[in-house]
Amino acid sequence: MMKKLMAVVALGWSALSFNVALAHGGAAAKHGGIVAMASDLGFELVGTPDGVVIYVEDHGKPMAPTGMTGKLTVLNGSVKSEAPLAVVGDKLEAKGVKLTASAKVVAALTTPAKKAITVRFTVK
Repeated sequence: MMKKLMAVVALGWSALSFNVALAHGGAAAKHGGIVAMASDLGFELVGTPDGVVIYVEDHGKPMAPTGMTGKLTVLNGSVKSEAPLAVVGDKLEAKGVKLTASAKVVAALTTPAKKAITVRFTVK
């Protein structure tokens, strides 16, 4: 009887101390931007002098966004600006938009397989 009780107690303690591994935790910015996750992919928004670029990662590895299309919407307070996103090398690029502190940014993307992905960022 005592062995069963000890086994139950040990099982209970092991369940309480069980650590869950998170597959998609907050990824670190590799290009000095803001990172967000959507559809099992990581996206890093980086401001440039001409607009913004978005780098894409699949499970921490760089992924060329070949065939992706989309639109970037930036809300700077009450001012809204939009720009198309185009593939340029290993990233997506939107020209003519500016990021300011506390701006809300939404990237509405479509994959080559016609899957829609919406990525939201908040500039700090």
